[in-house]
Amino acid sequence: MTADFTRRGWLASVGAAALASRLPAAETKKMQGAFMILFTPYTVTKAVDYEDLGGQVDFIDRCGAHGIVWPQLGSEYTHLTKDERMRGMEVLAKASRGKKPVLVLGVQGDTTDAMLEYTAHAEKLAPDAVIAIPPTTAESEADYRAYFRALGKATKRPVFIQTSGGAPKITPSVELIVELAKEFPNFGYVKEEHDPVISRMKSLIAQRPDPIKRVFGARHGVDWLYEMRLGGDGTINTGVMYADIYARLWELHVQNKPEETRELFSKLLSMLNLDHQIPGVRLYLLKKRGIFKTTVSRQGDYRFTPEQIAEIEFNFAALKPYLRA
Repeated sequence: MTADFTRRGWLASVGAAALASRLPAAETKKMQGAFMILFTPYTVTKAVDYEDLGGQVDFIDRCGAHGIVWPQLGSEYTHLTKDERMRGMEVLAKASRGKKPVLVLGVQGDTTDAMLEYTAHAEKLAPDAVIAIPPTTAESEADYRAYFRALGKATKRPVFIQTSGGAPKITPSVELIVELAKEFPNFGYVKEEHDPVISRMKSLIAQRPDPIKRVFGARHGVDWLYEMRLGGDGTINTGVMYADIYARLWELHVQNKPEETRELFSKLLSMLNLDHQIPGVRLYLLKKRGIFKTTVSRQGDYRFTPEQIAEIEFNFAALKPYLRA
């Protein structure tokens, strides 16, 4: 039964790729695999370090990961000014030219007008896709509908709907996502991380390739092994420091090597578990791997004890044979 379940999950994801001819013409690159949400790097004075921001693109490309997403919640976008977001988009658009990963720019805003301003700027930069978090100021699902319909009219690029991060008491229903995907051919790309995640993903996957195009998991990638076996299209998470690991996991999955996928995922999971034990562990690894100059964040200053460093290094050692950059 396990073998059959694995085979069905693999066939579902590969079958979706084979149906690319039914996807919108705007999908110029394959929207599948490991999409990494970029962290926002800072100097010691907490100014945005645009050099390191753009440098993440080269690192992800060398790792073989499939997509770049910025700015999102994991990018500390709520701590960025409008000018910082606009300039960051420009830096990433330039850095991504000629690179293989899909570039997805975040255009969310607290209001529809703010979202449309970011969307207009993104359109000038011609990313491969855009993504939007629902508005935090919404008072009903009808407000979500109006917000995303405005986005659908503002761009013909693939649009990812993120299901979390909006107004705290409002959930974008599966029915709303399907409705929007039917109305706008470039919709139907979903970053699903709203509970119950697995149930919602299964409902969305069942409606591919039309109107739903792609269904991605998130939540730092901790559920990705399960999501791949269900036929999900990939993960969108703040895993830049593990970009080569996520890329390899997707390759193993597509090659239908479930045991090898499970083995590597178990090694990654020991690192992901440290997020709950050692605050800032991801920033530590970004600096360790030469991607960032500092571990500075606008959400707090991170320092690490010798004991914490030893634990990070012990778990990270299991991943070293798989590193590419």
